[in-house]
Amino acid sequence: MKKECLECGKEVMGRVDKKFCNDYCRNTYNNKVNPDSKNLIRNINNKLRKNYRILDSYKLKDGKTKTTRMRLIDKGFDFDFITNLYTTKKGTTYYFLYDLGYLPLDNDFYMIVKRE
Repeated sequence: MKKECLECGKEVMGRVDKKFCNDYCRNTYNNKVNPDSKNLIRNINNKLRKNYRILDSYKLKDGKTKTTRMRLIDKGFDFDFITNLYTTKKGTTYYFLYDLGYLPLDNDFYMIVKRE
């Protein structure tokens, strides 16, 4: 039984469950399916990844370190994009990007932490 590529219609060779003849067709097809939402999601994910890489670039000692707001901004950090909040029993709120987070301190300092 011959299978056709969902994008271009060429014959698909290979695995039984294969739907596309190559990566170009697969990407083109998937980009057509949800172009608006995909762009929004892609842009948000790119900003989250960039923020994560910036936090991850700091060397942590005992799971934490300090930096300034200006250093984060200079590296391109966007404070509007986080994945979740964590509020301690004392009411302190940490802002997280996956397993890395930050806590605003006095005088525009931030403590960067890693959740274990």
